[in-house]
Amino acid sequence: KLNRQIQEDERISSNPIVKIVYGDPAAFLSRLPGDSHIHHSKMWSCRKRVSLENLGHVVQQKNAKDTVPLLWKFLQKETELRLVKFLPEILALQRDLVRQFQNTAEIKRCSIREFLWEPHSGVMRDLLERRVNVFLSVWNKLRSSLDTNGEIKLPKGYCDAELSVESRLEVLLPRRQGLGLCSTALASYLIGLHNDFVHSVNRHIKEDDRYLISPSEVADLHLISYEVERDLIPLILSNCQYSMEKGGETLQDFDLERIQQQVISKFLQGKPLITLTGIPTLVYRHDRNYEQLFSDVRNKLEQSALPSSVMNMISGELQSYSDVCDALSLTEITLGFLAMAGENAEMPLTDYIEQVLQMGDQTNPHVLQALRRCQLRHSMALWQLLCARKSEQLLRLSRDPFADISPDYKKELTPELAKLLHTFLVHSRLETFLQELHEMIILKLRRVQAVEEFRPTWSLKESFLPYLDAKDSELVMELEDTFPDEILLSHVSATWKAAALFKREHR
Repeated sequence: KLNRQIQEDERISSNPIVKIVYGDPAAFLSRLPGDSHIHHSKMWSCRKRVSLENLGHVVQQKNAKDTVPLLWKFLQKETELRLVKFLPEILALQRDLVRQFQNTAEIKRCSIREFLWEPHSGVMRDLLERRVNVFLSVWNKLRSSLDTNGEIKLPKGYCDAELSVESRLEVLLPRRQGLGLCSTALASYLIGLHNDFVHSVNRHIKEDDRYLISPSEVADLHLISYEVERDLIPLILSNCQYSMEKGGETLQDFDLERIQQQVISKFLQGKPLITLTGIPTLVYRHDRNYEQLFSDVRNKLEQSALPSSVMNMISGELQSYSDVCDALSLTEITLGFLAMAGENAEMPLTDYIEQVLQMGDQTNPHVLQALRRCQLRHSMALWQLLCARKSEQLLRLSRDPFADISPDYKKELTPELAKLLHTFLVHSRLETFLQELHEMIILKLRRVQAVEEFRPTWSLKESFLPYLDAKDSELVMELEDTFPDEILLSHVSATWKAAALFKREHR
C-alpha cells in the first residue's frame, strides 16, 4: 500500500532520489529499527524467485499450454518424474530379494528392520539399507498416485499410511498378490511414467518407438534423470530476461519454446522405452499356477483318489505342522518333475523320491515312511490332502490359513448361518467337503483378480457346484440337496474354518 502511495504521488514520483530510496524504506524512514528483518529492502521490493511452479504459472498466464505442450506436461509431472532416476536401485533391490526368497515354501513374516538385522556381509548390509531407504522414500512420495493412477490396482488401504523400516518385509518382495503388489506396482508405475514421456517426445519429434530394453537391462544412462537445482533452474535462468517498468517491479520474461526445446534435448530425447515384461517377480511355491501344473501332470500320467485307509494312515503319522510341511514340499517337488517328465503311474512314490529324484538322504525318514503306501497316481490327491492338513494345523496354532486371500471372502457367519452349516456338517462327507472346498479356495480365490471372477455376493453353493461338477466329485448331489443357500462366497473362509473346527471337536 505504501509502495503504491509513493508511486502515485505526482509531486515526487519524477525525482531520481525518490527512485533510489524507493527500494529501501529504512533510507527515508529514520525511525524504523535498523536490525529488523521485516524493515528490509527485500521485504518491500520482492523479486519473484525463479522456480518450476513460477514457470508453470507463466505458461498458464500466457495460455501457452498448446504452444509448448511438452513443457506443460513436464511441469505438471515433474515432482514424480524426478523420481524415475531411482528405478535401477529399486529393480536391483527386487532382484536381490527374488534371488534370496525364490521358490521358498513360506512367506517370510518379519519387519524390514528385522530383515536388515539378519547376518549379512558389511558391504551387502550397506547396499541393502541404501536401496531399502530409496524404495521407502520413493513409495512415500508416490503412494497417493499409485492409489489412484497406477496400472496395477492396489487393494484398498495399501496406500493409506507411509512405509518405514517397521513395515512388513512383504511390501519389498515383488509379487503378483498380497502386500508384494506394492513393490511390483511401484516399479511398474515408474516404468510407465518414463515410457509416457519417451513416447510423447518421440511423437513430437516424429521418431519411432523402436528403442526397447527390458527391466533387467535398465541402467542410469537409459533413464530420464536430472537434478532440479543443478540442471533445471540454470536452464530456466539462461532463458529468462528481465525488464524494468517505470516506478514498478522488475518483470521476468521467459522464452518458453526455447526452454521446451532444451528440456527435450537435454533430459528426454534418445531414451529407450522399457518393457513391463521382465520386472523381477518372486514366486513362492504356493503362488504357482497349480491348475496348469495339474493339467500337465494328468497329460503325462493317470491320477486317482487316495483310498480312505491310506488317508487315515497318513493323517495319523503326520501329526506335527513341520512334518505336514515337509511332506507337502516333497509332494510339490514331485508334481513339478512329473509335469515335465512323466513316469509310470504305478510306481511307489517313495521309490520315485529315493531312486529317480535321489532325494532320500535329504528327506525326513519319518515323512518318507508315512508316504510309503502312495503311488505316483496318487500325487495330486496327496497334495490336496496335505494342503488341507497344513491349513488345519495352522488353524490349531491360531494362525490364519488364508492370510493371502481377499478380505472380501472373510466375512463372519451369523449365528443363524452357523446353525444351518452345523446341520449340514452333521450329515455330510466331512473329509471330502473339507478337502474340496480348501482346494477351490487355494486354486481359485487366491488369484489377484479373484473378486472380479468370483463375486463375494454370490451363493457359495452355486459357486462351488460347477467346480465339483468339473471334477465329477461324489459331493455334488449331497451339496445340491443339503447345503444352505443363504451362505455366500463372502463366508467361504469362515465356512471352511467352522468345518475344520467341527471335525477337530468330533474326531
